[in-house]
Amino acid sequence: QVELVESGGGSVQAGGSLRLSCAASASISSSGYTDSGLCMGWFRQAPGKEREWVASISTERNLTYVADSVKARFTISQDGAKNTASLRMNSLKSEDTAMYYCAADASMYCYKQSPSRYAYWGQGIQVTVSS
Repeated sequence: QVELVESGGGSVQAGGSLRLSCAASASISSSGYTDSGLCMGWFRQAPGKEREWVASISTERNLTYVADSVKARFTISQDGAKNTASLRMNSLKSEDTAMYYCAADASMYCYKQSPSRYAYWGQGIQVTVSS
């Protein structure tokens, strides 16, 4: 079982920045996932809308993918420790307001935009951007 712990988020004015972090728990070592790495992604869901893929990273290959809609403003990276994923969000807009979710899957292939492609999910963290 993979457990994901999210941190960061909160409220910010438009034009500001936030950083979300996600760490896969040590319990994954028993499943062998640490040997092959994870695909870790960030999704967001605004009220009344479908869950939307934002970015993902292959922790073994350090390959990153970011949705075109936010590519100019968001970056995803590892924090240094393996099996972590940080989402740096700059120039935030009111339309970025949503619940953000960290997701993970035991796969090195990581250009995965569908929520169904991820087996593990964090609890979600709120990001609110006021204009």
